[in-house]
Amino acid sequence: MRINIGLDPTIAHLGPFVLSWYGLAIFVAVVVAVSLALRWARQRGVPAEWIQNVAVWGIVGGIVGARLFTLIDTFDYYVKNPMAIFALWQGGLAIYGAVLGGFVGGVLCCWRKGYPIGRIADLAAPAMITAQAIGRVGCVINGDAYGAPTSLPFALVYTNPHNTFAPLGVPTHATPIYEIVWDLIVLGILLKLRGRLRPDGALFATYLGLYSLGRFFISFFRENAPVLAGLNAAQVIALVVLGVTVTFLAMRGGLVRPAPATPASEGQSPGTGA
Repeated sequence: MRINIGLDPTIAHLGPFVLSWYGLAIFVAVVVAVSLALRWARQRGVPAEWIQNVAVWGIVGGIVGARLFTLIDTFDYYVKNPMAIFALWQGGLAIYGAVLGGFVGGVLCCWRKGYPIGRIADLAAPAMITAQAIGRVGCVINGDAYGAPTSLPFALVYTNPHNTFAPLGVPTHATPIYEIVWDLIVLGILLKLRGRLRPDGALFATYLGLYSLGRFFISFFRENAPVLAGLNAAQVIALVVLGVTVTFLAMRGGLVRPAPATPASEGQSPGTGA
């Protein structure tokens, strides 16, 4: 089943501003991620102010990091089209740059304000992978993160001439959809492990490791230039992140199972001593 993507990436022009499907998806992703993190923070007794402050720093760091990674990865394109550097609504925000830049921004905020970094990171992990899945919906529409040409029956075919990324009329691997599926699988695992891993930061490390594992294999279906030993930049980063996170979890991580509930003894009310 081939899916034709003929939707114009631009929704509307509002004076000097451009409202795009990609930009809308990123906006929704950020709102959902922050809302989820705030909800989980309340459940864990973490002040909402902490999450709000870290979110601001993380969002700014994520945007800067995402754009820098894209500039490095597609340097030739932006040399020829320098004004496209500022056209964030068109796409071209590298997810690894967003994750690492957002992490650096969040860590700096925690460091400056004295927040527990690992605890905040664990709250952010499921929210971040949720945001990634939503953001990739924008990639499906605008052709960003498109896959290599394929003869498989399941493929994406971009037909709108305003698409600035994917080749027009060519069946390509549905790599954005592959990643959405993987992101949702990772989300399910993180939700299952939430509150059961120690030390603080272990859930975030698990998120990075699982995402990197999937991204490494999905990247084989994309046409990115190799940078080392036949691997593209995303795959090299994935291996580095996997190495770091697996080492961290092997040396410090552990599964903490919730203590089983014990029924109150007969004739005693819950909470009283034996």
